[in-house]
Amino acid sequence: MSNSKIAYQPPGQFEETRFEKIHNIRFAHAHEASVAVAAEMAALIRSKAANNQSCVLGLATGSSPIKVYEELVRLHREEDLSFANVISFNLDEYFPMEKQNIQSYHYFMHQHLFDHIDILPENIHIPDGTIDTEQVHQYCIDYDMKIKEAGGLDFQLLGIGRTGHIGFNEPGSHRNSGTRSITLDHLTRVDAADDFQGIENVPKRAITMGISSIHQAKRIVLLAWGEHKASIVKETIEGNITAKVPATYLQEHHNTTFVLDHTASSELTRNKTPWLVGPCVWTEALKQKAIIWLCKKTQKSVLRLTDKDYNNNGMSGLLAHDQNAYDLNIQLFNRLQRTISGWPGGKPKADDSNRPERATPAQKRVIIFSPHPDDDVISMGGTFDRLVEQGHQVHVVYQTSGNIAVSDQEALKFAEVALSFSPDNKELQEVVGLLKNKGTNQLDTKEVLRIKADIRRKESFAATRYLGLPDAQVHFLDLPFYETGTVKKNNLSDKDLQIMTDIILKVRPHQIYAAGDLNDPHGTHKVCLDALFAVLQNIKSLPFMKDCWVWLYRGAWQEWETHEIDMAVPMSPDQVLRKRHAIFYHQSQKDRVMFQGDDAREFWVRAEDRNRINAQNYNQLGLADYAAIEAFKRYYF
Repeated sequence: MSNSKIAYQPPGQFEETRFEKIHNIRFAHAHEASVAVAAEMAALIRSKAANNQSCVLGLATGSSPIKVYEELVRLHREEDLSFANVISFNLDEYFPMEKQNIQSYHYFMHQHLFDHIDILPENIHIPDGTIDTEQVHQYCIDYDMKIKEAGGLDFQLLGIGRTGHIGFNEPGSHRNSGTRSITLDHLTRVDAADDFQGIENVPKRAITMGISSIHQAKRIVLLAWGEHKASIVKETIEGNITAKVPATYLQEHHNTTFVLDHTASSELTRNKTPWLVGPCVWTEALKQKAIIWLCKKTQKSVLRLTDKDYNNNGMSGLLAHDQNAYDLNIQLFNRLQRTISGWPGGKPKADDSNRPERATPAQKRVIIFSPHPDDDVISMGGTFDRLVEQGHQVHVVYQTSGNIAVSDQEALKFAEVALSFSPDNKELQEVVGLLKNKGTNQLDTKEVLRIKADIRRKESFAATRYLGLPDAQVHFLDLPFYETGTVKKNNLSDKDLQIMTDIILKVRPHQIYAAGDLNDPHGTHKVCLDALFAVLQNIKSLPFMKDCWVWLYRGAWQEWETHEIDMAVPMSPDQVLRKRHAIFYHQSQKDRVMFQGDDAREFWVRAEDRNRINAQNYNQLGLADYAAIEAFKRYYF
């Protein structure tokens, strides 16, 4: 196995730097990375089988390995990969936790892998969340012994939590720790809260394989996807070994690879500030990124930077390329100035050569795609308001119903109000009864999901009416991939794409706005964006699409970096308030903080803070001082 860690390394894609202490590979997308990891696992399974040996796998749960398991299932079904020689040991399980509970890792593993392959049931080992508390200590000792008796882990698959935990080895875990019971970190429980319909339902303890148990694996592959993992990935790969970040213990392992997508690797020094690592190819995008970074580091506006600032901060190569600081500064200043526009649909009868949008046609047909029934006002409520005010024909298209984001308590409140007006309505009586008596592990019925969807729909109408949009220009697609009634969604289908295609063909837009925020914890934003990109590729040859521009906004979880912004729409204090009021119409979401992490701000507060910080960033670079700015990046298809 000594060479396995470079078996699927893309040529030229990884180069050790003085900052990095763990081998890592970056892929453009999580899907192709997952396929590569599954290929390595399959090769190991087949090699062991050819030698009549068992293959002992350590397996992880969570969102990161799902695509790996999907690919392993495909290899089993389509390429005759047998798991008859596989012995599996899962990393962890909540405690206490019934096996049939849909939040249990026992349920997860059977749903995503074990029920679809030919692994022998007796070879499956998952920590038992139902054992008596008095027996946990001995049970954990026995679990480690079973791994040793099987010959030790040949391959350990890991994810990483935002506390730096691997398995459920939370901050403070010792490098010599074995399988044990552990108290979950508050941040870990907050991250899981949405899956459990509230943090109060998340177990406080778990059983986890220990750091020492993991460390004894012959091969370790850790998966990390998304910008919300970028910070902890950097700390783990580049930081010092510390119990505060248990994943850093992997620096001591002889055969570990971190497999990352583009966004999860974005904070690594070689990606974020490559000029500090070595010579760079100075593209325009990298040049802009570097100069803005230099402004922040020196706390200077763009036009105040000097040759000395460049030379003292690892950017002398950029000076040699462009001769002097003045030329660099003025180029960036002009570029940033030209992104600012109070006319997101284009300014009529104006010179548009240096504006982000075209002047013609003066009144544009616009589609605002919103993954959930509130992303439109949360992410671009000020721009939405401006487009309507300036006379454009705006269509808001809600891609999913958002039904699972309505709590049972909120749904019960609305159902009881409706029932008070129609006390003999049998369906409402049934819904009220179901919600009052719903068990912790009980899935919503179709009737309950319908009322939850209706709540989101009526709230959306209230917000769009407030911004002056006719109901006829508000569309609800209810894309089928979302309508599972659970956090786990289906894969995109041709039906999803056809529904998306139909609305674009109906409106024939000059502008499309879509959520480019891929940090949505459950991936709905990414699926909706993938659907749009697929549709655009299918219809881009149509004549009207040649006049269609696509603008990507970001939502509650992240913002475009300043150098990425192609259009910055300033907002007055009055428009900030109008945006806030539009968000408030989404009452069922108002007091819920559905965000992975310890950020207790509500959506509207995070949105306002983000818009305010955008404006501050522009001002600190030497541009005008606005109350707030919404930012967009143009997508070329």
